[in-house]
Amino acid sequence: MSALQAENLPAVENLEALKALVPDTAKDIRLNLSSVLRTAPGTGLSENQIWGVALASAYATRHPAVIAAVKGEAAAVLSDAEKSAAESAAAVMAMNNIYYRFVHLSGDEQYSQMPAGLRMNALGSPGIEKADFELYSLAVSALNGCGMCIEAHIRQVEHGGITREGVQHAVKIAAVLNAAAQSLIF
Repeated sequence: MSALQAENLPAVENLEALKALVPDTAKDIRLNLSSVLRTAPGTGLSENQIWGVALASAYATRHPAVIAAVKGEAAAVLSDAEKSAAESAAAVMAMNNIYYRFVHLSGDEQYSQMPAGLRMNALGSPGIEKADFELYSLAVSALNGCGMCIEAHIRQVEHGGITREGVQHAVKIAAVLNAAAQSLIF
């Protein structure tokens, strides 16, 4: 999205305002926005986990309207530590997903043996429950398309007690927010 397109968007402070911007050509995305951000029975995810995943994913879309809408809705649910962790997950995964996707896709085992040499302190000390931070990171990694990171985060979240249904739901949140961002640039 160009700076001019972003400037021409009306103020977006919640999901209803965001949904109003989604064009009719992406009606399914508008409908999915309503459903994936509710607590989903059978996923085992709490409201805080859902909104933490949503906020980290919104940051990863890089779309100002998506970020503003999710921040507006998440403000009433997430603690300051959870909001900060969502920002950290999006930032660290922006770096890691590129680096580790390269390592994986290069097909050269020597790259995987070399130390990354990248600071990733947020992963070790995220300021929130480790499983929740890993869930945020998993959603962002899925959005960024890093298979190596996806595998690593799935192991961590499952070790932290998050079910496959919870993993799937987190990735659905990332997918729908990414699609919303995409639909706003048509």
